[in-house]
Amino acid sequence: MRRWLVVGWMIAGVILFAGKAATQETLPADGGAEIPAPRYVALTFDDGPRPGSTEQLLEGLRDRGARATFFLIGEQAQMYPELVQMIGAEGHQVGNHTWGHVCLQDLSTANALAEVERADAVLQKILGPGDYWVRPPYGLVDQALIQQLSVPVVKWSVDPRDWESRNTQAVVDAVMETVTDGSIVLLHDIYETSVQAAFQIMDLLEPQGYRFVTVEQLLRIKGIEPQAGTAYRKAGK
Repeated sequence: MRRWLVVGWMIAGVILFAGKAATQETLPADGGAEIPAPRYVALTFDDGPRPGSTEQLLEGLRDRGARATFFLIGEQAQMYPELVQMIGAEGHQVGNHTWGHVCLQDLSTANALAEVERADAVLQKILGPGDYWVRPPYGLVDQALIQQLSVPVVKWSVDPRDWESRNTQAVVDAVMETVTDGSIVLLHDIYETSVQAAFQIMDLLEPQGYRFVTVEQLLRIKGIEPQAGTAYRKAGK
């Protein structure tokens, strides 16, 4: 009888030990996988809106729950007001890329201001009163003009020169090599290659903890209060 009791104890001990070992193997040692802190990037798109490619971009942003910033040319906005309305209605930031995409440094201060103000008037008419931040074409603008503007100026920290290559993979590679938390990325929604590149960039960065926000959101997330008469290239170091 005692022999059967000993055997029973041994079997129970083996079962208990096996169950305990299995439990230890299925739980991470630290109690769970570490979740990385979110990182933020602002994707910006110049020179639109353009029928077809802009709509395609909006659909892809919507599917990914992403926000972006569109710097619109006044002439284009006036031609396609329904696209401008769609951009605004979907929660994206709308900015001013001058009336006719001219180099502001080649103009007098008065004429440069007129270029900005003419585009601003179109945006105000389509979307209503608001602050439509300015991106100077080619990133070229005198400090004297910046200081006269009633809104912030936005440049960029990542430029894949998508207008030059018109190659989706080249654009993706260039962005992935240089993007960091707080980057402002320059793209153009008038090129379908750039739209496809934007989708791939988001799909590659999202698993790394990146979130896609407007320029204004990016600055505020990083504790920067946007100021008129100031140019911003990125948020943070």
